[in-house]
Amino acid sequence: MPPRKPPAPSSLLFAESGAPKPLAERMRPRSLDEVVGQPRLLGRDTPLRRAIEAGHVHSMILWGPPGCGKTTLALLLAKYAEAEFRAISAVMSGLPDVRRELAEAEARHAHGVRTLLFVDEVHRFNKLQQDAFLPHIERGIIVFVGATTENPSFELNSALLSRCRVHVLEAVPADAIVAALRRALGDAERGLGAQPLEVSDEALATMAQAADGDVRRALTFLEIAAELAQGGVIDEATLQQVLADRTRRFDKGGEQFYDQISALHKSVRSSDPDAALYWLARMLDGGCDPRYLARRMLRMAVEDIGLADPRAWRMALDAWDTFERLGSPEGELGLAELALYLAVAPKSNAAYAAFNQVRATVADTGTLEVPMHLRNAPTRLMKGLGYGKGYQYDHDAEGGVALDQQCLPDALADARFYTPTERGLEGQFRDKVESRRAARRKP
Repeated sequence: MPPRKPPAPSSLLFAESGAPKPLAERMRPRSLDEVVGQPRLLGRDTPLRRAIEAGHVHSMILWGPPGCGKTTLALLLAKYAEAEFRAISAVMSGLPDVRRELAEAEARHAHGVRTLLFVDEVHRFNKLQQDAFLPHIERGIIVFVGATTENPSFELNSALLSRCRVHVLEAVPADAIVAALRRALGDAERGLGAQPLEVSDEALATMAQAADGDVRRALTFLEIAAELAQGGVIDEATLQQVLADRTRRFDKGGEQFYDQISALHKSVRSSDPDAALYWLARMLDGGCDPRYLARRMLRMAVEDIGLADPRAWRMALDAWDTFERLGSPEGELGLAELALYLAVAPKSNAAYAAFNQVRATVADTGTLEVPMHLRNAPTRLMKGLGYGKGYQYDHDAEGGVALDQQCLPDALADARFYTPTERGLEGQFRDKVESRRAARRKP
């Protein structure tokens, strides 16, 4: 079947109002060919594109960062499916709004009109609100399209996910954003082509890079630059003014946040100081609380460096204290030096692994009795019962260790939890621990 020709824009989708629209809205793609930066999902001959062009539109969740085209794709889905487009925002709407839209969709369905209901920020709806869509999706009354910047696996309930396909959109690469900017500069009807503008390739590349994967943001930069341009020239001074307060993508408490702290932790564990410093700077740049980073790096010192270099523990506490005394931005240098130290320090998770193993053993073996010779005997009765009998005071033993004295419960007499590594200071511990264990095993 040949691809369906996209219908002309409906008044609902692209109606002109009295107020001027922002450039990003005017340049919203009107066909799949105009969409930039999603070749994996919407490139020619991809399954989703073939389905859309044939008018076979299914309920779906669009997951991706801001400005990657989620709303645009929803609009195009409605166009190609010749469906009525309706949109609600989970930020601004409640259950009454949802029920009203669903009732209107049911009325249209009775007259043979399809409805595509677009729910922006769908992850902000609670379980009850999400469940309200389910029967209407099942009966085909609506084509449900939800947009989210958060991981659907964590933010959406399983009932809704089971009725929708999840499509992942990616941050738009800089070269694709440049293409969108050039289209805006050359479009006399919707873009800036009607006004003479002089802008260099370098300036376009700078705006695209500063947009950080967000096409809408890049078009906003271009629109502001065009308004500020002296004599129609977007020069370096204009760019600096437009881009002065830009920030990188970062969602405090969201998936990007946890991805980046994971990257910082794993860079330290992999002894890569350059990567550790980069991810620390990225999180600080995105507005992460430096105290949170100090706490997490203290955890790294305890978990991943451990007894291979006990100084890392102390240094983590000192860096945290330094930040509390100096504040931002001066105190952030202390955190940067800590990240570098942790990355280059010898690594050992032997203590961490031993503690986890012994906790599991405690849970599995229950309440094992303390050996009689280790028990405290503060009363005559307890001494008479054998408490403390046979205990050897190690300081009086040869070498300062009573090697034939068992300290674990009888059921765990031969258990070994701690296995020191050969790295850093722990290498010295290893020799001592192994030699003493060998001596204890001798008859």
